[in-house]
Amino acid sequence: MSIQSNLLSIQSTLPESVTLVAVSKTKPNHMIQECYDTNQRHFGENKVQDLMAKHDALPKDIKWHFIGHLQTNKVKHIAPFVHLIHAVDSMKLLKEINKQALKNNRIIDVLLQFHIAKEDSKFGLNKTNCGELLNSKTFPNLKNISIIGVMGMATFTDNKNQVKSEFKNLVDHFNTLKNNPLIIPESFSEISMGMSGDYKLAIEEGSTMVRVGSSIFGSR
Repeated sequence: MSIQSNLLSIQSTLPESVTLVAVSKTKPNHMIQECYDTNQRHFGENKVQDLMAKHDALPKDIKWHFIGHLQTNKVKHIAPFVHLIHAVDSMKLLKEINKQALKNNRIIDVLLQFHIAKEDSKFGLNKTNCGELLNSKTFPNLKNISIIGVMGMATFTDNKNQVKSEFKNLVDHFNTLKNNPLIIPESFSEISMGMSGDYKLAIEEGSTMVRVGSSIFGSR
């Protein structure tokens, strides 16, 4: 099947409330352009250098999502244009995003990443260190970031019950934060969870944003 038919097939199954982020990491520009020509506007990259090159070469109304683990020294390169940073898991990173957003006269939207999987290799906050981050003296001064939701990756497993329970865990984090007085409830609306193998399950559990790569572009 072609990229276009893959994309149309996925788009047709998504509720209106769910944003599809096409994970275009490692994919050439002509494939991204084909998605763009099929009315896809949200794309996800996990390497700063690739994101910068694609942003320069492709249509300017693309909404670029940074979905990888972001190093603080690379934030400055994407701060002028990035639409959403998915994987924020430390105060150090939040402070740097705020600093670079201020330099660019922007407010940058971010998601707090939670560690919900059984795999140690995945990054993310837990309830305790998220609470420490929000209750720190620094947090109220970060005026150039907007925390608009949460993000998490489930364990890579065929055990659907385990994946379901991990997604439920992320939704619990979201609901807890939504009631936190330090979070602005009007803008706090996104739950980014679900990838090619589990996005349908993620949507059932309340995902508002799915990150799909191989089901659109084919396996690497």
